[in-house]
Amino acid sequence: MNEALQDIHRFLPCRTPDRWIENALANQDLMLIDHAHCEKKAASTALSLMYRYVDNVTLLNKMSRLAREELRHFEQVLAIMKKRGVTYDHLTPARYAAGLRQEVRSDDPGRLVDVLIVGAIIEARSCERFAALAPHLDDTLADFYTGLLKSEARHYRDYLGLAEQAAGESIDHRVAAFLAIEKRLIESPDEVFRFHSGPVPA
Repeated sequence: MNEALQDIHRFLPCRTPDRWIENALANQDLMLIDHAHCEKKAASTALSLMYRYVDNVTLLNKMSRLAREELRHFEQVLAIMKKRGVTYDHLTPARYAAGLRQEVRSDDPGRLVDVLIVGAIIEARSCERFAALAPHLDDTLADFYTGLLKSEARHYRDYLGLAEQAAGESIDHRVAAFLAIEKRLIESPDEVFRFHSGPVPA
């Protein structure tokens, strides 16, 4: 797993700020609620791609598996929340995903390429944050988040591979453009804490 995590650290433009780690540790119930939302949204994204691109067999197979895994993770987060007396509720979304998707092109194949790149970045950041959080959490949460690393790293690679396949050419310039946005979203202060928010000032 170290090799996969090193690959993700090389891919992402920055590490999670220490202040965000402090935010997460001080808001663990909120972190779990938003984590559950993230898993559900990830499954929804995979399913929407399956409905839109019905002729892409490789995408269909990878997104079907990904959606099942994300929904399983959703169920696991809910189970942890239930044991801790944390109520699953609505939350306003982080600016993160919307900020990334603002740059997605409107027409295919560019649209598909960009959506897949955004998916790869979100999965990579999730993996990086699970790894960053795990050493600071209680044993149950630490084990759970460590256990998620393998699948999240694979999801990142699947999304990136599908983006390259859809483009049929180098996607380096598009990846770089989205990573520049991601860096700004991750490092700049946020008003509310979410799993993919920037740091919330004291």
